[in-house]
This record gives sequence, structure tokens and C-alpha cells, in this order.
Amino acid sequence: MSTDTAPAVLRRHRSMRRGSSIGLLLVALPVFLVAWLVVFPILSAVVGTIFVRGPNGATEFSLASYRFFFTDGYSLGNLWLTLWTTAVCGILLLAIGLPIALYLRFSQGRFAAYVQGMAIFPMFVPSIILAYALIRTIGPNGTVDLLLNSVGLPKLRTPYLTPWGPVIGLVWDNLPLTVLMLTSGLSSISNSAIEAARDVGARPLRVFVSIILPRMGNSLLVTASFAVLGIFSAFTLPYVLGSTSPEMMGPFMQRTFADMNDPLNAMTQAVITFGFCLIFGILYIRSIARNREAQP
Repeated sequence: MSTDTAPAVLRRHRSMRRGSSIGLLLVALPVFLVAWLVVFPILSAVVGTIFVRGPNGATEFSLASYRFFFTDGYSLGNLWLTLWTTAVCGILLLAIGLPIALYLRFSQGRFAAYVQGMAIFPMFVPSIILAYALIRTIGPNGTVDLLLNSVGLPKLRTPYLTPWGPVIGLVWDNLPLTVLMLTSGLSSISNSAIEAARDVGARPLRVFVSIILPRMGNSLLVTASFAVLGIFSAFTLPYVLGSTSPEMMGPFMQRTFADMNDPLNAMTQAVITFGFCLIFGILYIRSIARNREAQP
């Protein structure tokens, strides 16, 4: 290295170190808040459920609350209902959201704008208002019942206060985010690949299966992860629309903590719920990391 270029290289290295230091300072506060408001409560809950105060007042290691949960039929029933609701809602969201996203990706004009507006509209409706709107519409003596009665048809068997009540509400509530994420994933697929397949005689189904679907893997995984994380921990809609026995984990935790005054078992239920959500969180993080590695 010549003596003329050495000072310039040194200044460039100093500038890079200064920029790295500024970048670390900028992310320090968000990282600290995440550690304080998210990581610390999780670790505190885990520690608080396995190191409990015994009858003599001393803190001792115990897994009694976890043994109770996994041997109690009512607790397992609530967990199974939550898993069933999450799976059904996830399947319905993809089955409903993917055709809408495909239509929005390949359509132009005013009608497509109307479809997009209707698909995103539930995002601006609070969950509690949505819940009571569904009760007034499909609940006992609701609008649907009144319309059926006016034409002499039998009353609707309402899904309100059944396992299907939260499914309807959660699908409606999570549909906008699903459509937006799937539309974003479809926008990354180039028109040239689709046009090339059409030029060689590929039918729409073949284009979807061979061109679109293979390139939608990460988007589908991210969308499913977000949907599962939101549905599994939902409270308002399952609390208002769902049954009381069995019930989803959100209302179950609240009732255990507030009505039964049992914070230890409520915390145990929260830790178990977090464990299931962590699985999908890891899948989401791996998908993001894979995308970053694939970028040039």
C-alpha cells in the first residue's frame, strides 16, 4: 500500500467503525425494551412456575402445576379446543385469502379496488364491535333468524356460544392481514415467468401449481405463522362468542387468574401457550433468515 492511499483507507475504516457504533446505539433502546417487556416476563413466568414457595415458606423446585395441567381433563380439553380452532382458522384463512390475493394480483380496474377494500375493511373494526355485530347477525333471534322467519323458513342453528363462533369471528378478524401478506408474496413473482408458461400452452391451474405455488412457500409459511400466533393467543372473540366449557386458552387463563384467584396455574397455562407459539415463531424466524441468505 502506498503512502498516499494509507491515510484514505484509515479514514474509511474509522468512518465504518463510527457508523457501526451509531447503528448499535440506534438499536440499543428497542433491544432493551424487547428484553425488558418480553424476554424478562417470559423467563420470570417460567422460573415462577418451577420454583414455587412450599408450605414451610421455602422456595423449592416443583413441576406440580405442569403435572396437574397435563393430567386434568378440563385443561387438556381447553388446550385441544385451542389447537383445533387454530388449525381450522388457519386452513380457512389460506383457503379464503389465497383466491382473493390471486385475484388482486392479476386483476385491474375499479371492481378489484372494491374487492381489496372489502377484504381489508375488517382491519378497521375493533374486535369487540365485530363480536357483538356477529351476535346481532347470526345469534339467537338475530337478523338472519328474522329474515328466515319472514319467509316461513326454520330458524338458523346459531354458532354463537359454540366452538364455531370463535372460528367465524377469528377468520373475519385475521383475513385482512392474510390477504395483504399473500398479495405481497405474489407481487414478487415476475410476470415474465407467468407469460412464458402461458406462451407454451400452460393452463391456469398448471401455472398456479408449477410457477406460483413453488415461489409462495415462504409467504405461506410467514402468513400461517402470523395467523397461528394471533389466533392461539386470542381473547376477546373467544371470550364473547365461544362456549364456556370447553373454552380457549385465552379466556381459560383469565378465568383461572381472576375468578379462581390461582396465579400459579394461570402462569403455567401461559407458559404452555407460549411453548406452542414458540414453535411457529421459530419457523417464522428461520424463514426470514433463509430469505436474507438467499438475497444477493
